[in-house]
Amino acid sequence: MSEIRNLKPELLWRNFDDLTQIPRPTGHMEKVQAFLLDFAKKVGVEAFVDPAGNVVMRKPATPGYENRKGVILQAHMDMVPQKSPDSNHNFETDPIETHITDGWVYANNTTLGADNGAGVAAIMGVMEDKTLKHGPIEGLITRDEETGMFGANDLPEGELQGDILLNLDSETWGKFVIGSAGGVDITSTLAYKEVENDQETAVKVTLKGFRGGHSGLEIHEGRANANKEMVRFVRNAMAELGARLAVWQGGNMRNAIPFKAEVVLALAKDKVAALKEMVEKQRQLIESEFKTIESNVEFFVEDAEKPAALVPAEIQDNIINAIYAVHNGVLRMIPAYPDVVETSSNLAIVNIDANNTHFKILVRSAREDMREYLATQIKSCFDLAGMKTELSARYNGWDPNPNSEILNLLEKVYKEQTGEDVIVQADHAGLECSIILGKYPHLDVVSLGPTIRSPHTSTERFKIDTAQPFWDLLVKTLEEIPAK
Repeated sequence: MSEIRNLKPELLWRNFDDLTQIPRPTGHMEKVQAFLLDFAKKVGVEAFVDPAGNVVMRKPATPGYENRKGVILQAHMDMVPQKSPDSNHNFETDPIETHITDGWVYANNTTLGADNGAGVAAIMGVMEDKTLKHGPIEGLITRDEETGMFGANDLPEGELQGDILLNLDSETWGKFVIGSAGGVDITSTLAYKEVENDQETAVKVTLKGFRGGHSGLEIHEGRANANKEMVRFVRNAMAELGARLAVWQGGNMRNAIPFKAEVVLALAKDKVAALKEMVEKQRQLIESEFKTIESNVEFFVEDAEKPAALVPAEIQDNIINAIYAVHNGVLRMIPAYPDVVETSSNLAIVNIDANNTHFKILVRSAREDMREYLATQIKSCFDLAGMKTELSARYNGWDPNPNSEILNLLEKVYKEQTGEDVIVQADHAGLECSIILGKYPHLDVVSLGPTIRSPHTSTERFKIDTAQPFWDLLVKTLEEIPAK
């Protein structure tokens, strides 16, 4: 039996442990949808899968609480499938293995799925617990949030019945989120016809060991982007050593800072020694530039099988220049709140191989005009390289409402339970709240949750001692929801 089943609160941790046994990487929701429907049947609450693929649960009010405002508890069922380079984990078939270290729950060399399994487990606990007092409750567990918020985007209008939405996808206990960034996906592609390889030999160059992380919540920390650091070396190798590009693979999730990039380069045999020296110099430079942020940088050269074909020289130069030039990281902070990021971008994915180039960038901004400005700037950069660029999956930010009734109640209960004032702020992450509000503008919305660190990475972890106070706050707030 997993050791986390013995943690408190029992309902939350037992349900979270059960979730870890269900493969649920983004894009593969069938098993977790079936699991949630089966759970609802066992605990005796209504549940169905809506046309968008979301699981909706409904629990009637406790007798005497029928006149209270309805509450929608919302979380997403999918998880980011990231693992360490030496892991053989198959996210589509294997359960997540967990362990406890220094007061945190971790997975074994993979993402844990506390983003947003912690929220799903809390919803399951509320649905299961027969001792709670509350008005009518809905659980909205959305599909495929991590790759485009598809469940929220496709949520049918008129489906939800509640008046209040508590999003359980916030990741810092002691902080309530009342606003979030909007975003837009940028996909740039270029088809080309490979040319015959006229070089003498080939090498594979690997850059890895960066922290990676969430491209919204952690973009302000200045963590290294493996694609942006690799291009500095590749451009120099081409200019000084005549190296030619065959393959580039960097990053695999649109909303994660890439922690690894690999390239295959072809070049003359007598240039290999100089290339290895260049790699070592670049490694030292990276360590110097990121010495307080990145401590596990690995940058090395291996022999590679000589590829039959290469990227054409002109195409190669154009796309390398585009990678080098394109904006990455924070563009600016919110002027009125200088500690909060306003606008940013992350060069998440670079794939160059087999006659095709594919780039993926996620732009985030609290302002629609700045979102479009940076997205257009990035598109212009790729246009100059002759690439085809599409902007998709736009979603607006969530405007804060500091006079929210549910916020005032949550602040009161938090102060009563902890003796402290809670932090209230907007986040640079994208939350489904903004999309749901677009369809249900009457909702009063706050996001909260226990503490989770390094989501979207193999070091994701869930702080154990924040689970109980989070649960206590949630159930007490449900009990005190006002009448309609």
